[in-house]
Amino acid sequence: MKYYSRTHVSPDAVIARAAAVLGARLTPADEAPRRRAFAGSLGSVTVTAVPEGGHYTLVTVVTDQPGESELDKLAKHFLGTVHVLAEPEHVLRGDY
Repeated sequence: MKYYSRTHVSPDAVIARAAAVLGARLTPADEAPRRRAFAGSLGSVTVTAVPEGGHYTLVTVVTDQPGESELDKLAKHFLGTVHVLAEPEHVLRGDY
């Protein structure tokens, strides 16, 4: 699955959040300046965060699993935590 999100959070903060959220359940597999990959028994996920159009950051999350898998839910949870970084008053809800 592939997910996109656009945020005001800096690319470095997005990558740091990926390391905190995804790194807690998966093993780091690859590291580049604005990209992190993680792998484990659930599968693999790659997060990229690049500047886009001024003060926005384009966040792309790609998993090697089908939608609604445990890894897919973890990827969506990560995107939710990025939204909370941008808007701290946002309440993270959902079964992921």
